[in-house]
Amino acid sequence: MRGAIQRLTQEGYVTDPGTGRQSRPFVAPLTRADARELLHIVGEIEGLAAWRAAKRPAREELVANLDDLNQELLSEARKSPPSRERIFLLDMTFHRTYVEGGAGPRLLALHDSIKPQAERYTRLYIEALLDKLPVSVAEHQDIISRIAKGDADGAQRKVQANWRNAAGRLSAVIEEAGELGSW
Repeated sequence: MRGAIQRLTQEGYVTDPGTGRQSRPFVAPLTRADARELLHIVGEIEGLAAWRAAKRPAREELVANLDDLNQELLSEARKSPPSRERIFLLDMTFHRTYVEGGAGPRLLALHDSIKPQAERYTRLYIEALLDKLPVSVAEHQDIISRIAKGDADGAQRKVQANWRNAAGRLSAVIEEAGELGSW
């Protein structure tokens, strides 16, 4: 049990301000600073993967898959009511598709280590900013376009911008609603 709590603490899911017998671990709050840092890190890692994906000589299947996922995401967002869980899965699959399309084993391992920590914020984003999803879909389309053209630097910049914009939009929500779990 202690080992599991230590691991969760290392990964940022649990906070434990006490020591010894006074130790009282609790779920780490969702904060603006943490959201920005995590989403920016994910953007850098995924940006590198998109850069590599755009360099691939055969990108047509990857681009078609990304386009299909993005269209499904927009279609789900327009439903009344939309399935937030389906939106989450489609968004995660969209990003993972270009990551797998470009990343080598080391970059995949790095992505796999950080992405789960950002998932709490991705879920919050979908809950609080469902009305902003068309903006994200348009940003995704820019990513797809750059990968399709083989514009590696442009693909990297578009991915970084997508995650930074998401961090900015989410930070505004956290600022307005308060940092969840810090009270």
